[in-house]
Amino acid sequence: MKSIKIVGTGSALPEKVLTNFDLEKMVDTSDAWIVERTGIRQRRIADENTATSDLVAIAIEKACAQAGLKPAELDTIIVATSTPDTVYPATACWVQKRLGIAGSAAFDISAGCSGFLFALEVAANLIVAGTAKKVAVAGGEVMSKVVNWKDRATCVLFGDGAGVAIVVPGDGKSGILSSNWGCDGNLAPLLYQPAGGTRLPTSEKTVKEMAHTVHMEGNQVFKHAVRAMGGAALKALSEARISAQDVKLFIPHQANMRIMEAARERTGIPFEKMFVVLDRYGNMSAATIPVAIDEARGQGLIQDGDILLLTAFGTGFTWAAAVFRW
Repeated sequence: MKSIKIVGTGSALPEKVLTNFDLEKMVDTSDAWIVERTGIRQRRIADENTATSDLVAIAIEKACAQAGLKPAELDTIIVATSTPDTVYPATACWVQKRLGIAGSAAFDISAGCSGFLFALEVAANLIVAGTAKKVAVAGGEVMSKVVNWKDRATCVLFGDGAGVAIVVPGDGKSGILSSNWGCDGNLAPLLYQPAGGTRLPTSEKTVKEMAHTVHMEGNQVFKHAVRAMGGAALKALSEARISAQDVKLFIPHQANMRIMEAARERTGIPFEKMFVVLDRYGNMSAATIPVAIDEARGQGLIQDGDILLLTAFGTGFTWAAAVFRW
């Protein structure tokens, strides 16, 4: 076990709520179709002045308050995001600026919707190695600013938000019992933002062609996501020597209810143990799992000693899973 402890969690969600009924007025879709195909009923949308770092900073402040720490006491800030404030520097640097702090290590992880679990794995290894002692592990996204609002296949899926866990050394009773992560870059074209990097730099042409927005092959993503999330979860359970009956809460990446259900069924975990925020927030990419953890903790559903199974898939094509003892 990688002995770590989560001593504080926090989340930040924009005030604006965009419902399926609102989307009916924007594109050719319906509430019934969206709910049936995805399980999403509404999502939060950031205003034009809000960037990813703004949401992450708010979530860090809340998590630090819960942990009894000041943001200045953090020695490391890791931000998992696919919607950075800028190409460079890292969004984590802008988070520092927003919080008015300096000195801590600050960097981003780009692993799509698997990003928070990638970041948690990095944080755990830093702590076990003695390199870090107080780490803010964040997942933050403003997906609404990279969505094509005329593409009904993708614009109904995504929402904005941020979630944070404050991670410190454990006492041997809590931590990551097992984890696995991976990627198949051959599948990268299934879900990506084509323009804005060195492969396809920004130009008048890329802007006109909406190449700076989400491009997704939905059917292929669905197929690989089910296989990746379920397989990663099963492997993590096996390596931890934990049965489905031992799991208190199953928190998968909240992308699509049908994908989540398929992954849950593969693990054999009862439906009532799966924690869901998808219907209210949509797919917040790297933010879905930390926001769900924060809400479950706030509802008193997570107690010391409880076993959590976390699993995700994302652009790349990445996947990750972890068995965590609280």
